Amino acid sequence: MSARLSGPLLGLVGILLFLLIWEAVPRLGIVQERFLPRASTVLGRLVEYLGQQDFWTSVRETMVAWAVGLLISVTAAVVLGLVIGSSEFLRKATRSTIEFLRPIPSVALIPLAVLLYGAKLESSLLLIIYASFWQVLLQVMYGVADVDPVASDTARSYGLGFAARVRYVLWPTVLPYLLTGLRLASAVALILAITAELIIGSPGLGYQIGLNQAGGAVVEMYALIIATGMIGVLINFGVRFMERRVLSWHSSVRGELLA
Repeated sequence: MSARLSGPLLGLVGILLFLLIWEAVPRLGIVQERFLPRASTVLGRLVEYLGQQDFWTSVRETMVAWAVGLLISVTAAVVLGLVIGSSEFLRKATRSTIEFLRPIPSVALIPLAVLLYGAKLESSLLLIIYASFWQVLLQVMYGVADVDPVASDTARSYGLGFAARVRYVLWPTVLPYLLTGLRLASAVALILAITAELIIGSPGLGYQIGLNQAGGAVVEMYALIIATGMIGVLINFGVRFMERRVLSWHSSVRGELLA
């Protein structure tokens, strides 16, 4: 029991230590309070935000962009990853294209997004989809490449059709890779959603952070930044929980639970 509690308790101690240091830095004059307000002041403002409808409207707008962009990118990446990964010819034909496009930073597409869609949801989606797509595509392709050829040949010898081979041989191998890609993509999608709102002006929390920064409302700005961090933590917990449930049969998850 103590081993299980050590992780969460250590995490809580780390958070409290961070908040204490944050509180002490402006109090001791290391950084002027107009640049870095006290942690207690920021957290108090965040609590006030929780009771305001405008705050939750901004949260909803950010989460809609996050969810829609992530759904589109994951769907496209799974389909293309299975198709490309299952064909030696397609893997070789697309390798150079993927290696060229993948390193392009999503923020470099901001001028294109503004040109095409302006300060709208579609601009955020363009950046989110582009950044998240590669996280999942590569993981799915790695999963397909990791399929045991003996198991695949055995399935063929027993007369299993394509759909049955995908279900019983391919999918169980790819699924852990896919969920790893989903975990990575969910974090990247949130980062790009906030970035698009902050730079492009798409509606959401990032846009509100930019407004407060431009207006000199430093406490409000920090409170919204903390809110985005909390959303990221909740998303990570949610994806990890789903990963443990879906992969409860997998050796890595069973080892995690037993530890």
